[in-house]
Amino acid sequence: MTTFELPATATAQPRRTLSRRASFWTAAAVAGISLWTSAAPTTAYPLYASTWHLTPTATTAIFAVYPVVLVVFLLIFGQLSDYIGRRATMLYGVGALLAGVLLFAIAPSVDWVYAGRALMGAGVGLALTAATAAVVEYSAQGKASRASSITTAATAAGLALATIVGGGLIEYAPAPLHLDFWVLLAVIAIVFGFVWQMPRHTKDESQGAWRPRPITVAKGIRVLYVASAVAVTAAYAFGSVFLALGAQVARQLIGTENIFVIGLILAIMSVTIGVTAMAGRRFPAGRLVAAGAVATLVDLAILETSAQTHSLPLFMAATVLGGISYGLLFSGGLGLITAHAPAHHRGGTVAAVYLVAYVLQGSIALTLGLVATASGLATALLLGVIVIGSLAVLVIAAAGALAARGGGQLVEEAR
Repeated sequence: MTTFELPATATAQPRRTLSRRASFWTAAAVAGISLWTSAAPTTAYPLYASTWHLTPTATTAIFAVYPVVLVVFLLIFGQLSDYIGRRATMLYGVGALLAGVLLFAIAPSVDWVYAGRALMGAGVGLALTAATAAVVEYSAQGKASRASSITTAATAAGLALATIVGGGLIEYAPAPLHLDFWVLLAVIAIVFGFVWQMPRHTKDESQGAWRPRPITVAKGIRVLYVASAVAVTAAYAFGSVFLALGAQVARQLIGTENIFVIGLILAIMSVTIGVTAMAGRRFPAGRLVAAGAVATLVDLAILETSAQTHSLPLFMAATVLGGISYGLLFSGGLGLITAHAPAHHRGGTVAAVYLVAYVLQGSIALTLGLVATASGLATALLLGVIVIGSLAVLVIAAAGALAARGGGQLVEEAR
């Protein structure tokens, strides 16, 4: 997909546009704020429950609205940026994020939170896919291979900011239900301004007008797609299990209710994800996903052991290794597909990967939540270990099939 600045008319002032490098970092920032926004309400859930006397079902519904709306938007609008451009789609998405966060910032009741969470899902569904494709397309010549690493690092930074900033403001600042969202709103508004200045889209007439249509994957990259989708799904599923159950495990092992301290512990994983993504950008994507799957299997064993033995050192080790495995899986999974997806269909292909990942992540998280409520945290954690371990084995099998199919050539090229 090509982008350009529309020529100015004789009477109009030239529109200022960002350079290629600035556009690259702006797209990465959109990916970062997408994950920050998605995770921002996490630290506020207990406050909502106590302030508005919510039942566990109502609290769970706040979370559930987000993935449901996100998946619907991926299904309907997954290919939108291939037709109207990355910039326009990101503007719609970031605008929805602004509206959703604003509702959280002023929410007088849980109904406003439900509406805000739905807008967050819509915003991430639009913005993250377009941003992921834009990072590839605005990469410097010959350096598109680092796009998946930068995207992974940006999303990890967003998750870390969500737990650190949110935890600190909720624990120590006034207006714990609202201030966190006002800060995030200001950040999103700044990013929106940069997106507005990105180059416009050059319409490809052969594409035709956009209309809702099923997401499709080009025949020549379907094996790559399967490997990519399984790897990203394994990363997302592990992340959801760790964030959902890891906070409870950490609270039990550390013996604190301080939200900021727990947020710092969880942020260790996010920081490790970013560092791993940057360190792994020089390696072939196929090797990254295989190494990430093996690391995941080892980490799941450590995490389960830490819960069984109530060992804080083992839990900290699991946190660091979990960040490494997530970073390898997510960065490698994106790298497999973004390097080979046709430019005119890159947005739709990336959306297809995210669609599978979010559907399975939401299903796994919901199931484990129900199991934790009915049978306890230990049983839910054990089930999570089994499910994520099975996904890791599938990743290893997919990477092996990919190498066998292409004689290793495709794996080496997907960087």
